[in-house]
Amino acid sequence: MKNVSPYASLSRGSLNLALAICLYLLVVATAPAANGPLTAALHAAVAETYKATEPGAAIIVVKDGEVVLREGAGMANLEMGIAVEPQMVFRIGSVTKQFTAVSILLLSEQGKLSLADDITRFLPDYPTHGVKITIENLLTHTSGIKSYTDLPEFWKQQRKDLTLQELIGLFRDQPTDFSPGERWYYSNSGYVLLGAIIEKSSGQSYADFVEQNLFKKIGMAHSRFDRTAEVVAGRISGYKKTDHGFLNADYISMSLPHAAGSLLSTVDDLALWDAALYTDKLVTQASLQRAWSSFHLNDGTPTNYGYGWIISSIEGLSVLSHSGGINGFSSMTVRIADSHVYAAVLTNRDGGDAKLARKLAILASGKVWHDPIAITLPVSTLEKLVGVYRLNAADIITVSVSNGALTADLPRYGKLSLSPVSELEFLVSDDPIARIVFERQTRGAITGLSIRSGIGPNQRAERVDQVTAPAPR
Repeated sequence: MKNVSPYASLSRGSLNLALAICLYLLVVATAPAANGPLTAALHAAVAETYKATEPGAAIIVVKDGEVVLREGAGMANLEMGIAVEPQMVFRIGSVTKQFTAVSILLLSEQGKLSLADDITRFLPDYPTHGVKITIENLLTHTSGIKSYTDLPEFWKQQRKDLTLQELIGLFRDQPTDFSPGERWYYSNSGYVLLGAIIEKSSGQSYADFVEQNLFKKIGMAHSRFDRTAEVVAGRISGYKKTDHGFLNADYISMSLPHAAGSLLSTVDDLALWDAALYTDKLVTQASLQRAWSSFHLNDGTPTNYGYGWIISSIEGLSVLSHSGGINGFSSMTVRIADSHVYAAVLTNRDGGDAKLARKLAILASGKVWHDPIAITLPVSTLEKLVGVYRLNAADIITVSVSNGALTADLPRYGKLSLSPVSELEFLVSDDPIARIVFERQTRGAITGLSIRSGIGPNQRAERVDQVTAPAPR
């Protein structure tokens, strides 16, 4: 089957897309059985992650155009006792941003907009107060526009259907967090505005534009904008985990995520998407290279984010990825072009271990995945790190010890548990990539910390509290 790889044939341009799709589907049907050792290793990683009786995931891993793993794990519907099958349809959350970004690039290539355009060209009533905010600022989360999902009032009305203009009205009059290009801050508002720009410049709704210009063009037959009331074949239930077991996920109107996170898809369709990105079928490779390059702030700091993709390095490999989270679902896609590997994990539970996609992609690339090993530190060591750390003029981080463990209260994310891998380096919650690293002078004083979150630029916070001796215990 290696000679009929959709990746290889598409990159050579020797087959048309329809034939490539047929070949891809043939690979889906037959390839896993032919990739014994690798498939077994990937399957074992999946089996370790998802319990058969809990909400689970659909998983696909593609290497050199061959599907080396395609399976479902866990339950699709707890009430009916239905197991996940890989062809099932999931909400993909912020993985939607890739499709929004490519839609913008397509319109740019058509001459209908420029990434350097001020957003007021298309949104003349949007209050920028004379400051130029470009389309590229929206794509790269450098606009300074406050994310509406950070606003408490948003979550109070998540069950309510809103028009696009009503949705924009939630945040349009909020003060900006910083000047364009000055900082990086993940903003769902920016991608909602991109959706509005797509509608204004194309004359189509965002849903119709994506479905007609992206999905239909490459055969993504099971992907669509999530219209909650419609019957969608194969769409599965989403869950949240509580102290009392799993519950159905909180309802959210899918009018609210819009171009920031309202798409449905399957792992098969996402693999087709990745295969198409090796071609010029949707947009040119030159445009895609811009999307896959780290944007730089005004002071030259790399953001490690392009247009809808996170740029990182894992085990020495250049990795393009994005995660998504929405009520009852989490997702992650990982693209490693150098090894022609793609992995997608779609789960039907909040925080559902979709980050497994990174491990699967690294293993499929022939590398060893190193799970971080937490250690135990005495409370007296942890207490030396307790304090207040300033990120910028507006934001601080408070580090404390609670029940013998270190926690960090971060702006926007709240209080997170930290697990030590050394005296100064800590894992953040359950993410094997994210780290908080404390800085210590040679004489022993803790002077600051750095945050390596795996998304956006690394950040440094200076310690600003007065160091005092720990309270008697």
